[in-house]
Amino acid sequence: MVDKKEVFTDTTTDGSEIPADASSKIGEKAWFVVNTYSTHENKVKSNLERRVTSMGIENLVFRIIVAEQEVPVLKDGLPTGKTRMKNLYPGYVFVEMIMTDYAWYVVRNTPGVTGFVGSSGKGTKPFPIPREQVEPVLKRMGVVDESMYDRYNENDYVKVIYGPLEGTEGRILSINRETGTVELETIFFGRATKVEVEFSEIERI
Repeated sequence: MVDKKEVFTDTTTDGSEIPADASSKIGEKAWFVVNTYSTHENKVKSNLERRVTSMGIENLVFRIIVAEQEVPVLKDGLPTGKTRMKNLYPGYVFVEMIMTDYAWYVVRNTPGVTGFVGSSGKGTKPFPIPREQVEPVLKRMGVVDESMYDRYNENDYVKVIYGPLEGTEGRILSINRETGTVELETIFFGRATKVEVEFSEIERI
């Protein structure tokens, strides 16, 4: 069995090595995307969760998300009253992690993982997904971090990305972090109208 403390190490700015189990001191949490075979996303998620526990890297790999949404089942264009889960990004699993040599090794060698998005595949670590790109995905999953609120201010113009008012654009009048709601001023039938939406439903324009 490979001893991760002896083999998989990272380097500090002064060149000294840090054991993998202490590597949470370097770098920060970020979101990465791994490739999988289509329809195998949930299986890969389960495999990753088990490996994170068995390999003892809960301090390096955190949330693992398959971007699914419940959607109505239609027949002849009409709702049937039934629903199904739709994968918004087939072939991809989103992983929040601190990218170290050992964490990278564990994730990319998990059964079902075919690679990382943003990696050349030549031994170079992948780049994290920019926050502005991953945020809409997380919001669709109902995942809202406190840090997301810092990107929004009164008078910012936003667009509702899903929900009953999907596609609506408006100006932020107020943000309530306690309730997770936002009051917008938008135009309905030529008149300025105030509407309240969930913070998770908006994205900056």
